[in-house]
Amino acid sequence: MHDTGAYLAQMRETAPLVHNITNFVAMNVMANVLLAVGASPAMVHARVEVAEFAGLAQALTVNIGTADPEWGAAMEEAGTVMADNGRPWVMDPVGVAATTFRQDLSNRLIGLKPTVIRGNASEILTLAGLESTARGVDAGDTVSDAEEAARQLAGRTGGVVAVSGPVDYVTDGMRGYRIDNGHEMMGRITVMGCSLNGVIAAFCVDQPALEATAAALACYGLAGEIAGQSAKGPGSFQVAFLDALYGLSPEEATKGARITGA
Repeated sequence: MHDTGAYLAQMRETAPLVHNITNFVAMNVMANVLLAVGASPAMVHARVEVAEFAGLAQALTVNIGTADPEWGAAMEEAGTVMADNGRPWVMDPVGVAATTFRQDLSNRLIGLKPTVIRGNASEILTLAGLESTARGVDAGDTVSDAEEAARQLAGRTGGVVAVSGPVDYVTDGMRGYRIDNGHEMMGRITVMGCSLNGVIAAFCVDQPALEATAAALACYGLAGEIAGQSAKGPGSFQVAFLDALYGLSPEEATKGARITGA
């Protein structure tokens, strides 16, 4: 694994415009997270303009958490633009096991070969066609349960698959990393994972997707660790987390990242 801080520094120097088609719950928090880390967020989901806007953006994220048929079609159109132009895009299959609509939409998005698929263990198992114990949008499986599924899914898409959990796992189907950064309070706040998608997308602009994804996960988790040192609960943690992302230096990122080969 290369110097984690170098990936953070390169992302900030680029300050990429990240187009996000995300869920209603995530929009505000995700936009603030991207601003804090050094990227430029745009929350654009209207089908009439998504393809045009995607043509302007340097990266894209799609999140099916509160999707409907129009939003789903918009995600497909934007994903197609990014794929056609060789730009990175991240897919988050929130609660994919819960309904047929989510499964069908996710399968169509996978067909567009996302640069990165990021989900919890149950979501990745479901996407790989394996049995999971998902509980709505929450994981009922462990990261280790989903590692082989992640490798299979990455092999199908030709991209990167990231499994989020206490220790994250990232793979391109052949190589892999485990990232052991984070704080338990991150799981007490909604949309922390949704917001992470934008950070991953920003890191992937003009940087190799596997290493950039691992670096993004490490920086995000490290900011959580820093925030946890002063937070008294989930409310103060959110504020401290934004401050930690904003203040995280490349040197701190390199020193604090716990990334190992897998």
